Amino acid sequence: MNEVEQAQQDLIEEFQLFDDWMDRYQYIIDLGRRLPEFPANAMVDDNRIRGCQSQVWFLADTKDGRLHFQAVSDAAIVSGLIAVLLRIYNDRSPQDILDTPADFVGALGLEQHLSPTRSTGLASMLQAIHRFAGEALRAA
Repeated sequence: MNEVEQAQQDLIEEFQLFDDWMDRYQYIIDLGRRLPEFPANAMVDDNRIRGCQSQVWFLADTKDGRLHFQAVSDAAIVSGLIAVLLRIYNDRSPQDILDTPADFVGALGLEQHLSPTRSTGLASMLQAIHRFAGEALRAA
């Protein structure tokens, strides 16, 4: 099991501790509140993720063969989704990111419990992460 798969499994197990979706939503929002500070000067159009109803800015860089992400949103639930994505994909190898399907989305039931626009935004953020991973592999 690679690091991305393990992070997904850990997250799925963590979410099983919550009995209902209101508790899961609150947990996601709480995760978003703990996101690291995002550089204000990086909140520019080139760093925005298209397809999200909310404004989302994403940065990626490679260090020691691993991708490091920073991201922020102007919406609480989307910030929480960013926190979930960072727990799974931050500081992972680009190859592991590309090789591992985003099984956590279905396992957590996100597609059934997010609004269509939030689901589209989540898909857009996942596409961006995979695009960054592909670019990092090509640059290596």
